Amino acid sequence: MDVVVLAGGFGTRLRPWTEGRAKPLLPVLDKTLLERVVECVPTKMVDRVIIAAGYSVDEMQSFFSSSDLPFEVIISVEDEPLGTGGAISKTFEYLTGDGPVLILNGDLVSSVDVNDLLAHHKEKNALVTLSLWHVDDPSRFGVCGLDGFGMITKFQEKPEPGTEFSNLINAGCYLIEREVLKSLSSEKHSIERAVFPEIAKTGKMAGLEFKGYFVDAGTPSSFIEAVQVCISNKRFEIGAIHDKHTWISDKVSIDEPYQITGSSVSNNVSIGKGCEILDCVILSGAKIGEGCKLQRCLIGESSIIKEGSVISDKVIGHGEIV
Repeated sequence: MDVVVLAGGFGTRLRPWTEGRAKPLLPVLDKTLLERVVECVPTKMVDRVIIAAGYSVDEMQSFFSSSDLPFEVIISVEDEPLGTGGAISKTFEYLTGDGPVLILNGDLVSSVDVNDLLAHHKEKNALVTLSLWHVDDPSRFGVCGLDGFGMITKFQEKPEPGTEFSNLINAGCYLIEREVLKSLSSEKHSIERAVFPEIAKTGKMAGLEFKGYFVDAGTPSSFIEAVQVCISNKRFEIGAIHDKHTWISDKVSIDEPYQITGSSVSNNVSIGKGCEILDCVILSGAKIGEGCKLQRCLIGESSIIKEGSVISDKVIGHGEIV
């Protein structure tokens, strides 16, 4: 199966972490965000991943050329933003397999089962099959109307509270037949708004709800949530869980006494005694001084937090001294 990951955004909501850094390469525990996104695909089902990207391309090419991932990675470069439809169209020249293509939004960490999605797609003889997620408040999303046969009948964009006909949203993981991909315009457009509603009218768009977890890791708070989801579901190969759902990598120095809860601590981090750390992501090489109190923070690589610092809801840049 060909897999396309849409990663054309600039990661503005995670700045300064993404200033000069590719968001798909940000670590979520012991793997990159890109690897977390692709984890929903069983390894035996994928041997090539195409990343639709528009920035930090050189960094990504350098990283993947020397990585030992179990699949080949190709970068499809957008010289200008093309929207989801244009970006997917541009990747078509790199697709080599047959059958449907799996499209993944590059921020999403989820428990979607691609095997189930593929089985539903084939059973319904669909042109497109969307994974669907239930939300209590769909007013910030586009919702899908799903009939009793598992087919999507219509869409509704960001409905006013109380006017929604569904609580199911597109979960950013979908299968598309190649005949649809061939028909896409190479101009900038949104496949969700320009293409999907028209396919739904033909009765050839299926949908499948899944359970478990679904996190869009594009903001500081949701990036922390994505890390916590990976911890609670034991999605790591190195390091271990300590003290109330915190993941601590190898080669970490932490002085007693300390309190660390709901956080991740990457390799070569040092934390001074008396620190209280709640719901934080601390990247490799960071140094946290004694007596610091950190809440809901993203701490960049090789940054230095001086002793006694009290910081909440901040993104600390790589190499920054605070």
